[in-house]
Amino acid sequence: MRIAILSLHWPRTLASGVGRKFQRQITAWRGLGHEVQFFSHLHLPADNAPMVAGEYFPYTLKSGLLGLLPSEFSRMRALKDLIAAVREYHPDVIYLRWSMYVYPLQRLFAIAPVVLEINTNDVEEHRLLGFVKSTYNRLTRAITLGGASGIVYATRELSELDVFQSFHKPGVVVSNSIDVDSVPFMPAPGNEHPHLVFIGTPGFAWHGVEKLIPLAQTFPDIVIDVIGYDRIESADVIPDNLILHGYQVGEACDRILARADAAIGTLALHRAGLNEASPLKVRDCVSRGIPIILPFIDTDLDSLQSDLILKIPNDEDNVLSHSTQIHDFLYRVRGKRIPREAVLGRIDSRAKEQQRLDFLAGIVQS
Repeated sequence: MRIAILSLHWPRTLASGVGRKFQRQITAWRGLGHEVQFFSHLHLPADNAPMVAGEYFPYTLKSGLLGLLPSEFSRMRALKDLIAAVREYHPDVIYLRWSMYVYPLQRLFAIAPVVLEINTNDVEEHRLLGFVKSTYNRLTRAITLGGASGIVYATRELSELDVFQSFHKPGVVVSNSIDVDSVPFMPAPGNEHPHLVFIGTPGFAWHGVEKLIPLAQTFPDIVIDVIGYDRIESADVIPDNLILHGYQVGEACDRILARADAAIGTLALHRAGLNEASPLKVRDCVSRGIPIILPFIDTDLDSLQSDLILKIPNDEDNVLSHSTQIHDFLYRVRGKRIPREAVLGRIDSRAKEQQRLDFLAGIVQS
């Protein structure tokens, strides 16, 4: 197949989880004999970070109310150029990661069948982003979902939601995966006080990073390493044993993960109206052997019975109400690692990418 893979709005850097996912998909699909081209509609990152290789169609973001219309016109012009390039590429199928609609996205559907990748409940997620974005998304999402020929869902829960099922599109569940062999397996550290690591992104309420503050205050005998944040909004005081490392990549990130006795996943998925996920950050950690705390149902790991996995509820008080269990788990897993063979067949990208390609081929044939 000749596949166009598309990303809208965001720069997909090789340091980001989504960027690495795109790169893995492209590499895997080419390795299985398909022709693949990546098209990226984006505002350019300020730090000139390396991005997924492909064709770029940048737009300019201007600040303030007066910059709103110029920014949107720039965004639309960039998308028009991207669509023209996709048309010249003559793909058999277009693979589009879900993004908020922008004009003239609907022109894609006249080029080739479009398969959407759904990683979130966009209705609930945009509700957290404010009235304007939520209303715009509700009014325009049917353009994208209505025009799609098929949907790939990252979780079973997403595939069952009425906000997607009402469009009656063929679908398949392919959870997020990782090239396990590309991730270094890390021996357990010899910490006197156990380290818990959390990886998140500022601005996303469902990451719930602020829940870690009372945990650190309650148990000064543990260390909590937070990657991705240099401050926590609404927090006046950060406990000394909660360390904000800011944005970290490469060896700097590896060093923090290497001294982790355990990791904890997204803490407030309930705020996005979801109870199930397959986060890349969790897959990266367990590939390294790091014991994991799951505050949600993980599509691939929930059925895995292991003393090195702690499951807690997905609710507003999950960390506070289970703080003692978290504390005791950290001490219990010190010096231990999850065997790679326990997770390889569940999260590795090889079988999952073949499943994704089989679905794309079925859409093309139909």
